[in-house]
Amino acid sequence: MVLKRITVLLVACFALFLHAQAAFASPGGAHRAEASSETGLKPVQVFDVQAGKVVKTIPNDRQFQTFASSWISSITGLAPQLTSDASCSFVYRIPLEKKVTFKANDIAVASDDLFLFYCKDKPPLLLVFDDARKPYLFLFGADIKPFIQKVGIPAS
Repeated sequence: MVLKRITVLLVACFALFLHAQAAFASPGGAHRAEASSETGLKPVQVFDVQAGKVVKTIPNDRQFQTFASSWISSITGLAPQLTSDASCSFVYRIPLEKKVTFKANDIAVASDDLFLFYCKDKPPLLLVFDDARKPYLFLFGADIKPFIQKVGIPAS
């Protein structure tokens, strides 16, 4: 049963990833991904799970890269399970400056895209996809409050 929930959630995450990719590719769209003139990086995006769409796009900067780096360096392991419920309200996409290797146990996954799951009253999770688009969920220990404050969603 738990495995089935994980599989359903991972399929949903993959659909989110494809949706975000489409938003990046849509010419002239409201959430078109243009590289920030400051960093040359694709923007950070906020996906509202309930609304089913990207609700905010923010220029990617050094501070976002620092946040992501602290999360990655504080990975404690693979997430053993994840059940989706109403508390998981936002997913943040943070394109990375360069491909990074995420390590936990015997797993090493390289990616230049990072997704942060925000679930109220639950530990946040990191989602990355390998080159074959296989998803990996990681637990981590770094504080996400400064990131949430900078993004402004959800409002404090």
